[in-house]
Amino acid sequence: MLFGNKIRKLRDEQGLLQRQLAAALEIDTPMFSKIERGDRRAKREQVIKLAELLHQDENEMLKLWLADKVIDAVGDEDDHGLKREAIEVAQKEIL
Repeated sequence: MLFGNKIRKLRDEQGLLQRQLAAALEIDTPMFSKIERGDRRAKREQVIKLAELLHQDENEMLKLWLADKVIDAVGDEDDHGLKREAIEVAQKEIL
């Protein structure tokens, strides 16, 4: 929930309401709430728009969003060593 926590923190700091950001993203408030809680993934375009609306670096926001996707993929695995090794293998493959 790195991305959700970040947008909640920024929204609170800037005194914005969920419904304001939801309207800017052209989604309903319950959907925005799910994104903020980590119950639903934002689309890449929404992440970019939120970065703009919250005056944040687009790449930093995309990094958190992508990290959440990685965490989701390995999060259910109990063996922490195996998780780490799988991430290292994937890292070598994408670099």
